[in-house]
Amino acid sequence: MTATSYSLTQLPEKTIELAIAHGATAAEVYVSNSQSHPVYFEANRLKQLESTDSQGLALRLWKDGKPGLATAFGAFEPLALVEQAIAISQLNDPREVELCSQNPLASDSPSYGNDVPVEQLLAWGKDTIAQVRAAYPEAICAGEWDCSSEYTRIVNSLGLDCSYTDRTLDSYVSAELIRGDDFLNVWYAQSQRDRLEPEAIIQPVLQRLQWAQENVAAPSGKVPVLFTSKAADTLLGTISAAMNGKQVEQKSTPWIDRLGEQVIAAELTLAQQPDFGVYSAPFDDEGTATESFTWIDRGVLKGFYADRQTAREIGTTSRGNGFRSGLGSYPSPGLLNLVASPGQGSLADLIAQIDDGIMIDQILGYPPGLSGDFSVNIELGYRIKNGVVVGRLKDTMVAGNAYNALNHLIALGADNAWQGSLYMPSLVVDSLAVTSKSD
Repeated sequence: MTATSYSLTQLPEKTIELAIAHGATAAEVYVSNSQSHPVYFEANRLKQLESTDSQGLALRLWKDGKPGLATAFGAFEPLALVEQAIAISQLNDPREVELCSQNPLASDSPSYGNDVPVEQLLAWGKDTIAQVRAAYPEAICAGEWDCSSEYTRIVNSLGLDCSYTDRTLDSYVSAELIRGDDFLNVWYAQSQRDRLEPEAIIQPVLQRLQWAQENVAAPSGKVPVLFTSKAADTLLGTISAAMNGKQVEQKSTPWIDRLGEQVIAAELTLAQQPDFGVYSAPFDDEGTATESFTWIDRGVLKGFYADRQTAREIGTTSRGNGFRSGLGSYPSPGLLNLVASPGQGSLADLIAQIDDGIMIDQILGYPPGLSGDFSVNIELGYRIKNGVVVGRLKDTMVAGNAYNALNHLIALGADNAWQGSLYMPSLVVDSLAVTSKSD
């Protein structure tokens, strides 16, 4: 029996039937079909147009209480996939079967976003680069504009059958300036559902190039630091990790015994909003309906996010937070649309509040881990004096602890922007250590 014996829509059911017939007590099929049409620019010119189409299927089953996972791409032999998953299951330890039996959206197949033709992506890219170079003719620009879509379907032996289609528009542009031995790289990105706005990329890039016209000395010691919305995940990534249910299961999060307690500044509220923005989704990669939930309410920890298996282990409920890092991965805890409630004021308003400090827009190296400690090089940062950006910083590092920093919040902006699935504003924290080569 070959894959060509069935239509693509029949393959999940047939694969599950074969898995049960061969001794599996439960089975799930995860289908992902994706298309992408990126447009690439390099050195101010169109570099290439691409078109990709990928179809994949993952079978997860339990036999003798042991889970097994196998994947296939394109045409495949269902029986061979079942046999592979069963063989893998025998290498694993027994685990409870965790499958979603119902989903209120299972009768629907929602579709998000709109397709945009390659011609429009090309026009947006050319216009963006032309406007940057009109202001800075010496700039060397690169960029990518993409319209991608992904169809996801989950079918399991408990009767679940749910699907949706997600279309996303992404854009990115960078501008490089070389002045003698001084190299400057500024980039900005945008993600939307229906339409990209070149101005939303052009103006931030031009503003950052203007701020960087002169290099200045960094302050020494501990000073206020403004993280732009683009760089705020340097701190908030640690917070996301601390709320991960897997860290609770492993007893590695510092917040394991702090439910209901103040963990960060009261100005910060972090909530999951699955129906909001460019990364909205009706269910996770286990078929569990995504729910709105406030993880941190005015600084108070309200819960830990988890996939179904992790939720069972730590005694909580999955709110649609089981996601796969790839088709061949088991579901694990993941955040969906983590949204910070905005504060007040624009980026310019935050700058105006700082007498002597720095602003960070891009960092080099890895953000802080679960400990919260960090010491990173600033790739793109600026000196602020008397409420004005006076120039660009070079060869400068910033160090501190993410938890401490977010407990000493000076100001929170209203300029939220997407960085992956995080929707964050710019923020100012007090007293981070700044050092430079001139110190």
